[in-house]
Amino acid sequence: MTTTISSSRFSMTRALAIARHEFRVLLRDPTFLIVMIGMPVVVMAFVSKVFRFALADEGYRNVTGAEQAVPGVTVMFTFFLVGSVGFVFFREHGWGTWERLRASRARPFEIMVGKCMPVLAHAALQQTVLFGLGAALFGLRVRGSIVALVVVGAAFSVCLITLGVAVTSLCRTANQNNAISNVGAMLMAGLGGAIAPISALPEWARVIAPGTPSYWAMRGFRAVILDAGGIPQVLPSVAAMLLFAVAFTVFSLYRFRFEETKISWA
Repeated sequence: MTTTISSSRFSMTRALAIARHEFRVLLRDPTFLIVMIGMPVVVMAFVSKVFRFALADEGYRNVTGAEQAVPGVTVMFTFFLVGSVGFVFFREHGWGTWERLRASRARPFEIMVGKCMPVLAHAALQQTVLFGLGAALFGLRVRGSIVALVVVGAAFSVCLITLGVAVTSLCRTANQNNAISNVGAMLMAGLGGAIAPISALPEWARVIAPGTPSYWAMRGFRAVILDAGGIPQVLPSVAAMLLFAVAFTVFSLYRFRFEETKISWA
């Protein structure tokens, strides 16, 4: 019988028990977390001054370039967490513990939520640290509302977690998941204006850019950082990312099969 995701009689206690286990696994080897925070800082150091000239061409004055570099690099590297969502599921298959987890009292939706919680926390920590280091090291100055900045980051994180589940539902092997996630991260970052401002992209890229979550994340971040925006100014971006999240969730509810055997590593 096919097992699909269901939220009926959801137990947060069981979901948190799974989440605690995932946190322990993550903290046992925090290498990935460290790299996903350290490497973006290195990239920011290379591109900040270049972006200063790009922003000047757009009419912005008294900028350091960090206003584009910090949110852009953060968006690009946060996108790599799409693959991390898949890894927490493929790892169970590699360890041979997926069937034991399925046989537990936890319902499919509780398993899904519990496994995604640590990745969501990773995204929140990553964004917080990168924006903080951007301000301390590269002169990032947020002209608008910090609350609005947090709301954009939260919506983007939720969007990426749901995308990660959707990608996982499509992939049968870990290699497929890695390839789609990594290539997709670079592609989405490029199309969304994270690698270069939207104004610098080819015309064809500017046309399709709104079809990517990264475009709306960058639009929201820039509205706060460069244009001194608040909650009203970021609502269109937040709404777009949440619509993406709803679409990814609906797809996962339809496609994710808990009884499907996945190949983690050979």
